[in-house]
Formats: sequence, structure tokens, C-alpha cells
Amino acid sequence: MASKPGKPKFFPVISSIQKIRVYETKTNIQLIGSNDKETRFRILQIARSPELHIYEDPNEYDLKEIRKIISNIKYSKSISAYGIVGFVRFLETYYVILVTKRHKVGFIGNHIIYTIKDTTIYKITPDSSKNSSNPFESKYLRMFMNVDLSSNFYFSYSYDLTRTLQHNFSVPKFVGENADVTVEEPLDWNNECEREDRMYAYRSTSRKKFVWNEFLLQPMQKKVLHKDWMLELIHGFINQSAISVFGLPIYVCLIARRSKNFAGTRFLKRGANCCGDVANEVETEQIVSDGQRLSSFVQLRGSVPAHWSQDISKMVPKPPISLDIPDPFAETAGKHFEKLLFHYGAPIIVLNLVKRKEKRKHESILTDEIMMNVEYLNQFLPANCKIRYTHFDMARKNRSDKNVMEALDGKGKTSIAMTGIFYTDNNETCYQTGIIRTNCVDCLDRTNTAQFAMGRSALALQLHKMGFLKADSRLEFDSDCVTMLESLYEIQGDTLALQYGGSQLVHRIKTYRKTSAWMSQGSEVVQNLSRYYSNTFSDQEKQQSINLFLGLYIPYENDNGEHLWDMTSDYNLHNPIENGIDKEKQLTMWYSDLIRKYLPQATSNCTKIVKELIRIHSLDLEMIDLYSNYHLTYKVTSLEENIAYQISQFARNSMATYRTHFSPFEPTKRATQPTATKTTSSIESISSSDEADSTSDEDDTHSSLKLSISDQRQSEKKSYFDDNVLKDCKSIYGFELEHPDKESMAKYKTYVNFQKKSHPIAEKSDKKLKPIVLESTGIYKDSSYEVQEPKVTESDRHKYENYCKLIINPEYDESCSSSDIIEKYINFKFDD
Repeated sequence: MASKPGKPKFFPVISSIQKIRVYETKTNIQLIGSNDKETRFRILQIARSPELHIYEDPNEYDLKEIRKIISNIKYSKSISAYGIVGFVRFLETYYVILVTKRHKVGFIGNHIIYTIKDTTIYKITPDSSKNSSNPFESKYLRMFMNVDLSSNFYFSYSYDLTRTLQHNFSVPKFVGENADVTVEEPLDWNNECEREDRMYAYRSTSRKKFVWNEFLLQPMQKKVLHKDWMLELIHGFINQSAISVFGLPIYVCLIARRSKNFAGTRFLKRGANCCGDVANEVETEQIVSDGQRLSSFVQLRGSVPAHWSQDISKMVPKPPISLDIPDPFAETAGKHFEKLLFHYGAPIIVLNLVKRKEKRKHESILTDEIMMNVEYLNQFLPANCKIRYTHFDMARKNRSDKNVMEALDGKGKTSIAMTGIFYTDNNETCYQTGIIRTNCVDCLDRTNTAQFAMGRSALALQLHKMGFLKADSRLEFDSDCVTMLESLYEIQGDTLALQYGGSQLVHRIKTYRKTSAWMSQGSEVVQNLSRYYSNTFSDQEKQQSINLFLGLYIPYENDNGEHLWDMTSDYNLHNPIENGIDKEKQLTMWYSDLIRKYLPQATSNCTKIVKELIRIHSLDLEMIDLYSNYHLTYKVTSLEENIAYQISQFARNSMATYRTHFSPFEPTKRATQPTATKTTSSIESISSSDEADSTSDEDDTHSSLKLSISDQRQSEKKSYFDDNVLKDCKSIYGFELEHPDKESMAKYKTYVNFQKKSHPIAEKSDKKLKPIVLESTGIYKDSSYEVQEPKVTESDRHKYENYCKLIINPEYDESCSSSDIIEKYINFKFDD
């Protein structure tokens, strides 16, 4: 019987340019890029002229050859960098932006994730041309630099951060960025002719929606440079933390990818553009790993997909909401949901947190619009792939006595049961089909809390798939695990709120849990004022900087002479005419036949496109060796670079924690400290309790031990772990934990009061003190006087003398060669 062909294995290509040395001369700027080990080098030359002339040396050099080349360069200035962000031109010349400082923020497997800490911008033309520069050149440069690249921009040399973990683990089907998936036949990896295990290295095709420096990389793409020179950046949030399950670390990484399409500030970017891209669209991915197995859960936030806005000309806290363009056939919403079906599959679960019942219509306008759009679009979808609409008036629920988090937890379990999660190990792989799309008005405060609830339910399922939780277990609040996850989502919410709204979160997770202190109300007022000030005075300038950075406005291509700051509206920049309403498209067929072919699966995963696919025959190649790229044992690094992730600050108070177990999945009990002022009854109760507790320390110790043991036995009845993960003491060590006997307890109580009994003069009692005898249970003695000097035999002494002579001079014995002596020493063949 013929054996089945082995499954092909795919490895991402590691960038060969991770370090760059820049040498500035009078005629050109030379960039020498190398890998992290500095064994392979490439050269890039940029001519110092108004036009961009880039020459790349096609050869690859080693360390000895590159030193000869550098010795011949007569440079005036040199700096070190870690990547090229891109090139930009305003009115006169080009500038090159370089990453000069980086920092590790996390890892996915052996893939390291960096954040930018500092950048520099080089003017390509010589400095002598400053006198003839355009007066508006410096203004555009300052506006461009308002986008702080050292704040929440991330990259990786080996992992595609623009794609989800599920897509990166999918099998490639097409090769080439210009592949036409509607005409070409996909690759068949079930070919019976291939009998041996096949291994391939591939270069991923990024999702341009999340590449924030795509416009800056276009000059390099036109010159057809080596792909490793191009460093793609995402904007949003990445943080990683860990929980310890009895010593085994479980890493949780939260990645938030902010879309660059229809990007901007709060009141200036609302709803959607004509292409179906919505404002404040962020893809959040929750990745869990234990070092071997990987799991991820993806969810989405974004504005209501319709043409709506708010008039901010009036100084009111809540500007009125208005629908700008009528869309009776939901064409804009259809384009938006078509993209979701293409990238995530079905079902799409819309969780709408906007108010529905109001005395005066405000938020409910958006609720009516999205409900009508979903109802219309569902007419043309298959029954098993329809959009699932769920409404949850979060503000109304929070004002009532109902528990908001419990209600969200129920919705999260129901939704995740329909979409599933992605999980992979050596034996099993399951996929997430569909996505949960959450929105409120701003997609900030309420949305972040709802996404935390979804992430909490997903984390329980992820830990269950890995075998750490039982199927019916839930993650309790105030446990270490949920506290860690809450901290991650809180930091993510603050970061995204600052990027879109200009301030941190106003209503936090603790606000909806109703556990926040009354002092936090003052903080909410301050955040409201900060957000209102930012939206009123600084958002316009911030929006112009984003438009310039993303290449929506190109100064030197502007023919009418109108500068960016003179434009009254940027509507035409975000709504290009060529991508407007498609008149030829049928209104009943709002999604393509290609999507219909692969539903309910995600089309992007079923038709995965890669830039290159290279057949390899060894795992020792440097281009795919992730282990050597991650573990730099030969390199001296700082402590910050040696730590592979940052542990988030836990949201804990300073109160003591009393626990009888160390499971990160069970809530901890916190001690309540008495206040300084108390009533008479409380004082009496405390005094009586003090009298009752004024017994000896032995009784306190005995009672506390009884309490801890009883609590432990009660906690054993409620097990959060799978039986295959943690076994009982009897099955491992052969005995059961029991309460100590009276003799052992009496000895322990005497030992606890050793300090008091060691001073008989201070004792009022005339009772004789019994001596304490603590016998050692090990082979080592407690007293240093009982240790005897070890005896060394003559044979051992002779071997040691030979060893000393061998170190000084291996050929001390002329009759024997050095190899013979070493062999004798290793095999202990010396004569006594």
C-alpha cells in the first residue's frame, strides 16, 4: 500500500536587513544593511539630488569585504538604524525616514515584535540648498512630524503583523502579488507524486489596510529594490503579559491593528466613506501561547457603516447626529460587510451598544439605520451565513440594578460558540469562521468594555483547548487571570482613545462592574474635559497631519495651488471619485461570486497569496532559522533587550491578599482594614473581639491552620483544572495530605514561640521550660561543628596533580603525546 505524501511545511522568510549603517558624503548617502548576526551585507546608494535616484548593489558581501568598502568611503557623518520607514517629498526634495531606536514589546512563538522608540529624518539634498527652499517646505515638514512615529508603531522582521495568526498559518494557494484568484488555479498540495516531506520558505503578502507607511514605501517599490529593505509598520497597540499555572507560564498577547482607511480624529471622521471603510476601525487579536501550542481570537470595532456626522460648530457636549447621504439600498454598508465576509467569513455578529429608546432622538438614529441596513442585506445571503444583529443598550443596563458584565458574558459565550477560535498544535487545528463586530457611537468606552467581556469568554475557551480548564469552567473576576486580561484591555482602551478621541477612557471596565471608587468620578470629569478640548482645538491640525502622512494629500502634485491647511473639507481625499458608487453592480448581489464560493470560510484564507515561494531542503538555513534569530547567545545585550516581553502592571490595590491556593483562575480574598473613626457599637465589637483574640499566639496559629486547611478542602471540591493537567497528591506521591497530629502540632507551637521562651527572666511563670530538640531529616547536619573534613585518597591526589600539570603544560611527559595524556585523564587510566 502506497504511503500518503507528507504535509508540506511552510516557514516565513526572516528579513536579511535588520541593522543599517548610514554614511553621509557630499555626493550620496550610502546605506549598508546587514542581518542581526552581521554576516551578510547589502549596499544601497541614494544620490543627493532633488529627484530620487536609488541604486542597489545586486551583490551580497561578507564582513571582510564590507570592511574594505567602508574604509574607502570618505564620509562626514554616520548613524546606526534598524530599518527604513520610507521616503517622502513635499514641494522640493525627498526625505528618508529611518528607525534609530527600537524596543521589544512581545513575541509570538520565536517571532520578536518591536516598537519604534525614535526616528530620524534625512534631507537627501545637501544642506547648502536651504537658502533657496520654498517657504512652505518647513511647514509641511513640521506637519508631517506631528505624527509621532515613536508612539504605538510596531514592526517585526519575521512575522506579518498586518495579518492574523490564523491567516499566517494558512496554506499558500497563489504566488505573486498580482495573482488573479478568480482566473488562476490554486496550488494543489495533495499531489500524489510528491512522496517526501516538502518544505518551503515564503514571503507574506501584507494587508495594505493596516500598513501605515504604505505611501512612504512606494518610491522603493517603484525602484524594484530588495524586499528586505522595506519595513512595514502597523499602528495601534501591542502588549503582552503572562500568567503562571503552577510554574508554567501562559503568555497572552493583545494586538490592536488600526485601519489607515478613513482614519482620523473623533468628530472629523464619523460613519463610513463611499468605499465601505468605517471610522475608528480596529482589529483586535488575542493570542494565547504556552510555548508549544498557539490560539487566537479576533474581534472588530468600528463606526456605524453609514454616511453620518455630528455638527461641532455649536459648543454643546453632545452635538446632534445627522445622516448626510441617504442610502436606501445599503450600498455603503454592503461594501463594508463584503470586506468582512472576504477576510473573516460568516457569520458576522453585529453587537450594537447604541441606545434604542430615547425621549429625544439622538443615538437611536444610528440604531435605526444599522438595523434597516442589516435587514436589507440579509435578504440576499444564505440562511447559514446571515448577519446576526444583537442590540444591547449598555448605558440603560448600567443605570439599572442589572449586572452589565454578566449579561455581556452571556452574549459573549453565545457569539463565540458560533464563530469559534483558532487553535493549532502538532495534532489538531481548528479555525475561527466569522467575527464579532462591536460598536457604540465613538467605539471607545462601551466598546472596550464589551470587547473585554468577549475576550474573557474567549480566553476561557482558549485555556480549555490547551487543557488548563474544564469545558464548563468560567474565569472569575478578581482572579489573577482576569485581572491580567482586564489590565491589558484597559491599556488598549486608553491607547486607542488617545489616538481617536484625544483623551483616555472616560468610562472604564470597573465603571460597568460598579467596583470603581467614588473618587474616580472626578477623573471621569477631567477626561471628559480633556476630550472636549482636544476635539475642539487640536483635532483639525491632527487630521491634516494624518492626511499628509498617509499620502491622501500630496503637496507637489497639487495643481490648483491650494495648500492642505487652506482646504475647508477633506471629503474628496477620503472619498475618491473612482472608488465611489458602482452603478454597474447589481443591488441584490452586494457580495462577489468568489466570496459566495467559499462561504462560510474566509476567502482570504482559502485563497492565500504570497509574494515568493522557495523550495528548501534544510532547516539550518539562516533565512528561516527562527531559533537563532530569537536566541542571540553570542551577543551582549542590555536587560531590557534580554527580557522578551513586558509584564503589564496588574490592577491591584495595596491591601493584603489572603489565599489558600495559588490557582490563577480563582478569585482572591482581600483583607479589609478598619478605618480610623468608628461608632461606639463598632468599637465595642472590636474590643470584644480583641479580648477574644488576646489569647496566646499558639491558639492563633492553631486556629489559622485549621481555617486554611478547611478552606483548602473546600477549594478542592471546586476544581478548575482538567484531571489530565493536575493530578492529586495520592496518585503522584502515594500519600494524602492530613492534619498534623498533636505531638507535631505541639512541637510546632513551641517552635513558633521560640523567641519568647528563649528569655526565661521575662517570664512570670515558674514553670520549667522544656528544651526544644529539632532533629534533622536530611543527610546534612544543622551545626557546622558536626561537619567532618573529607578524606582524600592518594589515588585522587595523584589524579589531581596530573590534572594541574596538564593545564600548565599538556606535554610535560616527553614519552607521551598530549592527546594520549588527555585521553588517559578523561578515561581515568592513570596508574595509582
